[in-house]
Amino acid sequence: MASLSSFISRIYSFVYLRGFKIWISYKTQVVLNVLSWVLPVFTYYFVGTSLGQRFISSINTPNYTAFVVIGLAFQGYVSSVITTISGRMRNEQLFGTIEYYMLSPTGVFGMLFYSAAWGFVLNTINAIVIILVGMGLGVSFINANILGAFIIIIELLISTLSLSMMAGGIVMITKQGNPISFFFSTITTLLSGTVFPVSVLPKYIKLLSYAIPLTPALNGLRLALLDGASLSQLSYYFIVLLIFDILLLPLGAYIYKIGFDIARKDGTLSEY
Repeated sequence: MASLSSFISRIYSFVYLRGFKIWISYKTQVVLNVLSWVLPVFTYYFVGTSLGQRFISSINTPNYTAFVVIGLAFQGYVSSVITTISGRMRNEQLFGTIEYYMLSPTGVFGMLFYSAAWGFVLNTINAIVIILVGMGLGVSFINANILGAFIIIIELLISTLSLSMMAGGIVMITKQGNPISFFFSTITTLLSGTVFPVSVLPKYIKLLSYAIPLTPALNGLRLALLDGASLSQLSYYFIVLLIFDILLLPLGAYIYKIGFDIARKDGTLSEY
C-alpha cells in the first residue's frame, strides 16, 4: 500500500506539478503548442482537397483527411516523447541535478519513467485535439473499435519508451547530437505512413519503414478507428507490435544503463 501511495505521489509530482503546471504557466507556449498540433491538419486537408480525387486514388486512400488525422495524432507519441526524454536528460545535466536523481529512491530508471509520463499525457492531449479537429472536418469514428485501438496504443507506448531509453543512454555519452532522437523526430513523418501510405515509397526505403514500430501501429489504428476492424482482424498488428516490444524493451534498458555507467566511469555525468 505504501509503495502504491509513493507511486501515485511521484506521478502527481512529475505529471501535474512538474509537467502540467509548468506548461500551463507559459500561456504563449501553450497557444503555440496547440497551433502546432492543429495547423498541420488543415494544411494536409487543403492539400488533399486541392489536388483532387486523382491524387487520392493514386495513393489508394479513399479519405485523405482521415488518413492524415490518424497519422498526425499518433506520430507525436514517437517523435515528441523521444526528443522530450533525451532533452530532459540533457537539461538535468545542465542544471547539475542528474546526480541527485541517481541517489534518490526514484533512481535512473524511475527518472526516465516518471519524466516520460508527462510526455505521454501531453501527446494524448495532442492526439485528442487533432482527432476533434478531424471530426470537425468530417472524419467519422462512429464504428471505431476503441478496445483494439487502445491495445495498439499501449504496445506503441512500450516501444516508444524503449526507444526513449536508447536516446537517454546515448545523450549521457554524446551530450549533444543524438542519432536516435534525430531519426525519430525527423524521419518518422516520411517513413512511417504518417501523411501518405508506405506503399508509395521506393522499395528499398519501404523495407526501412517496416522496421519502425509506428508503421504497423498507424496501419492498425486506421483499421480500428476508421474501419471498425475486429480484434481478430487486428491480431496481426498486435503480434507485430508485441515482437517490437519484446526486442526493444530489454535493448533500450541495456543501452540506457550502459550510457549511465560509461558517464559515471568517465566522470562526465554532469558535464555539458
